[in-house]
Amino acid sequence: GGRRIVVANKLPLRCISRDSSEGGLRWGFEWDEDALILKLKDGFPPGVDVFYVGCLAVEIDRREEEAVARLLLQEFNCVPTFLHTILYGNFYDGFCKRYLWPVLHYLLPMTAAYGGRFDKEAWNSYVSANQIFAGKVMEILNPEKDYVWIHDYHLMILPTFLRKNCDKVRVGFFLHSPFPSSEIYRTIPVWEEILRGFLNSDLVGFHTYDYARHFLSCCGRLLGIDYKTKRGYIGLEYYGRTVVVKIQPVGIHMGRIRSVMSQPETALKIDKLRKEFRGKTILLGVDDLDLFKGITLKFLAFKQLLSDHPRHRGFAVLVQILNPPRSAGDDVLRLGIQIQNLADEINADYGFPGYIPVVCVPAADKPLSYQDKVAYYAIAECAVVIPIRDGMNLVPYHYTVSREIAPPESTQKPRRSVIIVSEFIGCSPSLSGALRVNPMSIANVAEAMSAAITAPDTDQEARHERHYRYIESHDVTYWSRSFDLDLRRVCFAHLDRTKTVVSSNDLQKLNPAHVKTAYAESRKRVMFFDYDGTLMPQDKSPTPRLLSVLSRLCSDARNTVLVVSGRGKEQLSRWFDGCTNLGLAAEHGFFLSRMPWETRWESMEERSMVVERWRGMVMPILQSYTEGTDGSYMEEKETCVVWHWEEADPEFGWLQGKAMVDELERILAGEGAVVGTGQQTVEVKPREVSKGKVVKKVMGDWRGDFVMCIGDEDMMDIIAYEYDEVEVNNVFRCRVGRKPSSRAMYYLASSMEVVAMLEGLDA
Repeated sequence: GGRRIVVANKLPLRCISRDSSEGGLRWGFEWDEDALILKLKDGFPPGVDVFYVGCLAVEIDRREEEAVARLLLQEFNCVPTFLHTILYGNFYDGFCKRYLWPVLHYLLPMTAAYGGRFDKEAWNSYVSANQIFAGKVMEILNPEKDYVWIHDYHLMILPTFLRKNCDKVRVGFFLHSPFPSSEIYRTIPVWEEILRGFLNSDLVGFHTYDYARHFLSCCGRLLGIDYKTKRGYIGLEYYGRTVVVKIQPVGIHMGRIRSVMSQPETALKIDKLRKEFRGKTILLGVDDLDLFKGITLKFLAFKQLLSDHPRHRGFAVLVQILNPPRSAGDDVLRLGIQIQNLADEINADYGFPGYIPVVCVPAADKPLSYQDKVAYYAIAECAVVIPIRDGMNLVPYHYTVSREIAPPESTQKPRRSVIIVSEFIGCSPSLSGALRVNPMSIANVAEAMSAAITAPDTDQEARHERHYRYIESHDVTYWSRSFDLDLRRVCFAHLDRTKTVVSSNDLQKLNPAHVKTAYAESRKRVMFFDYDGTLMPQDKSPTPRLLSVLSRLCSDARNTVLVVSGRGKEQLSRWFDGCTNLGLAAEHGFFLSRMPWETRWESMEERSMVVERWRGMVMPILQSYTEGTDGSYMEEKETCVVWHWEEADPEFGWLQGKAMVDELERILAGEGAVVGTGQQTVEVKPREVSKGKVVKKVMGDWRGDFVMCIGDEDMMDIIAYEYDEVEVNNVFRCRVGRKPSSRAMYYLASSMEVVAMLEGLDA
């Protein structure tokens, strides 16, 4: 059940100008059969309604917007976003194409002329555009049933706005461009907002494992979010949801090529081109006029081919189809001039009457039609696709299918084709029979061209057959069906997990109003709070806001409040010096201080010689790992030792921490110490010490008719044991975060929610 809402920068519509002098709308509309997102519906379950949200290719007069929106919704299930000229220019040309596109393709803006620098105004336009898209999606969304599928880098923060509007929204996101390594990605000043946009989706898709690997590396290295694999799925835990990462390269629409190839006009075009290039071997390039497509490298390689292999002169022809650029700019103009100059130079050096080595089919005002491209595909012996970087690039797929179904030139023969493909593009892994090249190596590409031209027919046939079988079985319908199925599966798992948690563990969102009522009705209250990750985010000192609310709670004679932490007693004393009557437990409860009956720190256990013995065993190991891990450091407390690696390289720190734990557990077997791991820490502490023990002591001395515990399982274990079900209405065992818990009854999403709830009690 549920509709599919497909969101992309452009709607899958063609806009046709009409004469509006006699009344009516200035623009007419029809489906754009070449639009990829239009073909997604073939993979959705039968009978599902599909809606499209995006921009139109033309700007609509403000006075006609309402009428156009009504027409598009009624006739096409399309919802236009109507981004006006200045906003769209800053959003698309300014941020997406001038800045984001180069960085995603590994081009850093070293100078103003070399890649676009980050521009705050352009980023603000990107945010505004994504907010407008979110508003349009919310207008038609039923969050209980519908599924939203967002496409590409233009809309990377859209999931965040949708999630803010409705936490239950079901969102899939697919990135059609590359995702760079973390060293490149972290240069984006707004990397965190974009990365969290991905993580606010339920399912995130990439063309290749390389792109997914870089994304996962960024999540780990920049946000500290690690991934796990289970039954072939890669998942990241993010605010109580498992964000699943899917690797699935997109396919092409086979029916579109068959439809074009079946038209009589296509056969005429193919016949005309065969006569024009009779006796020649065609190497074909079809590329956007774009810095990353490697067109000049291709021309230089072809020049070297003719130089190194004179036998190919007079026969080998490079036909380069230039699609119009997707954005304007000086760099595009310069590239166009450079390409033309290079073609002229090669033709002057190696051409002669009846032989033009390089034929450019330039994109004038109107790009070459798909039918014309199919005709060129059909006559080419080899396709040369060597971008420096490209998300996927479907040219080899269109080429292979065109070669398979084109009308034969003479008597039917097995079909043949050869593809030279850059190893840096998304389609490369799926083309097992292609000649893979490094486009930066001109000699490497030139030799591949020679190998393609001279390959035996049987070799070309085998390569062609292998590619065609894959492309036919992995078309756009297969891709769409696979993504849609996984999106439904992931969202169902989230729903099922929530139901399971609530029914089996009674874990539900803590209602501040319910707590406040119980608090107001009680006469003797006991409250226990963990510190790191509960009252404050990890590794943060207390804010004035937190200190203020704790002071006010402690000033009520009916309240006993205890903060239990793994931190040292000096640090806790210094932080909470102004909170009179606040109880503190340091080093996981080894020391207890400042309860109403105690003004000094007291030890909960004897600090025996045993501690000194295991400390002597572990310190050399920690010292060794500290020296070998740049950015790590040791922290010695009275009863425990902590190794911190939050400032180290995240991946190396994690590996070192894991190795350290293994080594420490081996030498401490049978000793009075245990090894534990925390947020980028490894800790060794006495076996007999726990936060639960200090809670038990306080509960023995100070039972109440209102008990709140927000902390770890040790603490909640004691509360669950001490209080029977009769008194459960005034007992609140709570954790921060939505993960299932054996002892918690409730959860709050963050430390900010904890503080806000406590402020409500005091109000």
